[in-house]
Amino acid sequence: MNANKVLCNIQQIYGRPAQYLQPLRDAGLEIVMNEKGRLLTEDELIGRLPGVFATIAGGEPYTERVFASSPDLKVVARFGVGWDKVDVAAATRHGVAVAMAFGTNHESVADGAFALAIGLSVNLIAHYKLTTSGGWGCGFHPGLWGRVAGIVGLGRIGRAMARRCQAFAMPVLAYDVAPDQPYAREHGIELVPLDHLLSEADIVSLHTPLLPETRNIIGTRELALMKPTSFIINTARGGLIDEDALCAALVERRIAGAGLDVFAREPPEGSPLLKLDNVLLTPHALGMDEAAERLMAGRCVSSILAIRAGRDPGREFVLNAQVLAA
Repeated sequence: MNANKVLCNIQQIYGRPAQYLQPLRDAGLEIVMNEKGRLLTEDELIGRLPGVFATIAGGEPYTERVFASSPDLKVVARFGVGWDKVDVAAATRHGVAVAMAFGTNHESVADGAFALAIGLSVNLIAHYKLTTSGGWGCGFHPGLWGRVAGIVGLGRIGRAMARRCQAFAMPVLAYDVAPDQPYAREHGIELVPLDHLLSEADIVSLHTPLLPETRNIIGTRELALMKPTSFIINTARGGLIDEDALCAALVERRIAGAGLDVFAREPPEGSPLLKLDNVLLTPHALGMDEAAERLMAGRCVSSILAIRAGRDPGREFVLNAQVLAA
């Protein structure tokens, strides 16, 4: 194969040793880093893909135009578990395998989601600001222990979040479009309709993929079902929530607060969410602990090397496994 480059688009890796990429070099592949320190645009991505056999992909756009303009590209290895920025049908038409890092960062994302839940429940931001401004005193906060958790999406991350909630003596309600009834029964999770979950939960945590049927799954009607004392957490994808509706509910105190690691537009420049005092916001970073970094990178490297050698990387890791036959 003439294409012997791997484009690494994970900005967090740029400038770091990242020894887990060494197997690519050992296999004779040249690693090219995204030096921009941000997501590449469609045009910037196209400009970097000549001679590139595979990418370690972040949130940059893989569109029909990108695939049509990049005949050397054969693998998009996602450094994560979401594929909403990849046109999988277009990848398939152009013979590009979309390899995922399933099973690598669910514990890390759940840690982040639970941190947001705790931070909101103990009013961490207000206490911090009070202390650093020279103030003092004790204001009561709702706390987390024993409150009702609502998990939307009971996949790997949702299950990991449920375990953390149960460790805090929290009853767990869950909604999933394809519920695993035996798993829920075995682990003491009550499967309920979404409306019921929203009306009963004190903490609503979203862990479902962004699909056409889940876009804006939380809107004005759904927020109106939530308790005025409840919090909503989103570490999945920003498009799951209608942000205009969320801002209105937060401003009017129809819900108590929100913890968001993801946004409809990233970064959320100019968003009214940035000015609210009942939100805890992070820059789509909570699933990026060092353990997840090693595991996700290792999965990407393994998939690239397997496909390069004509081996099956594991059909469960490739969204369009039919291209492997070619």
